Amino acid sequence: MKWIYIAAGIALFVIFLLRPNPAPDSGDISIVKSVVEDSGVPNAVTGIILRNRLYDTIFEVVVFTIAVMGTRFLLTDERPFCTIYQFTDEPSIILARLGATITALVGIELAIRGHLSPGGGFAAGVAGGTAIGLVAITSSTEWMQGIYKRWHTSRWEKVSVLVFIVLSVITLAGVELPHGELGTLVSGGVIPLLNILVAVKVALGSWAVVLLFIHYRGLL
Repeated sequence: MKWIYIAAGIALFVIFLLRPNPAPDSGDISIVKSVVEDSGVPNAVTGIILRNRLYDTIFEVVVFTIAVMGTRFLLTDERPFCTIYQFTDEPSIILARLGATITALVGIELAIRGHLSPGGGFAAGVAGGTAIGLVAITSSTEWMQGIYKRWHTSRWEKVSVLVFIVLSVITLAGVELPHGELGTLVSGGVIPLLNILVAVKVALGSWAVVLLFIHYRGLL
């Protein structure tokens, strides 16, 4: 029986390789042009993520939120790392801080202009989280924790998720802001706001995860 299963698997794989994949007959209608016209933003990828498949994007944000909560839950029973080593040599600190500044500026650019050019909320959030990670490996854990608590970062993270879900539900219900002029900064209706909210959520969630791992596992 084992050889029958292997032969069937090989035959199925060969069929997948040899079977043609006919292109859909879309006539003279350009899919990208249609997405741009419907969403009101030049970046068709952003239009698809935050409009055509916004329902999926809501759950992607929720899954990331659950992942952050799961990290907190799984690490709370562990003992904090005894000795946390930081970068102490001046060249490494300068390079890390310079990289953090550049990455943070790139993240802001991606969040604000992600609907006009390649970028978007998820990419901006990753850039922001990278900037925070670079600062964390060159700063004391107590200082980073102090800033995190002083600015109520955990609360802002939750607020960004709730506002994103509310705006998304309103958009899915058919209520949309004016698209504005195509190609301008204030265009695309609610899409720029959703981009910024996703960027804030991902960056602050990454900050929480980085602090937890450093506190319980040290610098990995």
